[in-house]
Amino acid sequence: ISFPEALRYFQTADLSECRKKIRATARGRGLAALLRSLVGPPRLQPRLRGERELALAVAQCGLDDEEAVHVRILQTIYRKLTRSGLGCPRYGPHWEELGFQGADPGTDLRGTGMLGLLQLLHLVTDARTLPLAREIFRLSRHETQAPAPTLVLLQRFPFCIMSVNITRMVLQALREDRLSRECNRRQQVMAVLNDLHAAAFLQLYRVWKGQRKTIADSGFLLKELELLTKTKPKQLLKSLEAYVHRHPASDGLQRPSPPSARGRAGEEIDFTAVCAPHVELEGEARLI
Repeated sequence: ISFPEALRYFQTADLSECRKKIRATARGRGLAALLRSLVGPPRLQPRLRGERELALAVAQCGLDDEEAVHVRILQTIYRKLTRSGLGCPRYGPHWEELGFQGADPGTDLRGTGMLGLLQLLHLVTDARTLPLAREIFRLSRHETQAPAPTLVLLQRFPFCIMSVNITRMVLQALREDRLSRECNRRQQVMAVLNDLHAAAFLQLYRVWKGQRKTIADSGFLLKELELLTKTKPKQLLKSLEAYVHRHPASDGLQRPSPPSARGRAGEEIDFTAVCAPHVELEGEARLI
C-alpha cells in the first residue's frame, strides 16, 4: 500500500471513538499563558487544525486485524525493509528481526497507535527516505561493528522500536505547538510530521554510527533527540533536506555527550520509559 492511499483511508474512516480519547493540551493560565503568548511558539492556523486533530486521532487508533488497510501497512513495511516479494504471517518471530519487541507489532504501539506504523510506512515508501530507512535498518542489524561478540550485540538496536519512540517525540512536539511555525509556513501538518520523523531518525543514525554507540547509550540519546525535536526542529529538517540532496549537512546540531554512566556489557536494556515525556501525551503515555 502507498502512503497516500493509507492516509486517504484514515481521512475517510470513522475515527470518532479515537477522537474522544484525544486530551486537550494544557495551555496554562495567568502569567504563564501571557508569557507563552508573548515569547512562546505560535499557534497553528485554524485551517490546519483539522489535519492536526487527524494525526492525534490516528495516534489513538490501535492495530486492528479486521481492518485490511492496517494489515497492508504492516505487510508493506516488512516487504520494503526485507526486500522480500512475499508477505509474511501476521504473528511470528520475523517481526523481532525488524526491531519489534515480540511476535505482535501491535503491542509496541502504545501512545502512537497507527500513526507509528503510518510514519514507518512513509519512511520506507517515500523515494527520498527509503535509502535512509534501509541504511538505518542495516546499521541496526550490523554484525561487524566491533571485534568483541558481546559489544557487537550491544551495538545493535531495535529499528522499529526506535521509530515508534521517535513518533512519540514528534507527537509531543506537535502538542506543544513546537511545529506550528513550520506547519504554518508549509500549510501542511502530516508532511511536516513525517519529515521530522525521518530527520530525527537521520540524526540518531549519524550519532550512533559516528560515535559507535551501543544499546547502553540509547536512553541518553533518545532524551537528547527528544530535546532536539522540540527546540530545533527547523535544523533537523534542514539536515534531512541536505541529506536527501546529498550535500554536506552543515546544520550545527549539537552532538550528544557520552553519558555519565553506561550500562554494563551484556546488561539487558529495557526500552520501557527510555525517554518518558515531560507532558502527558494523549492516551497511554508509556514509552516503549
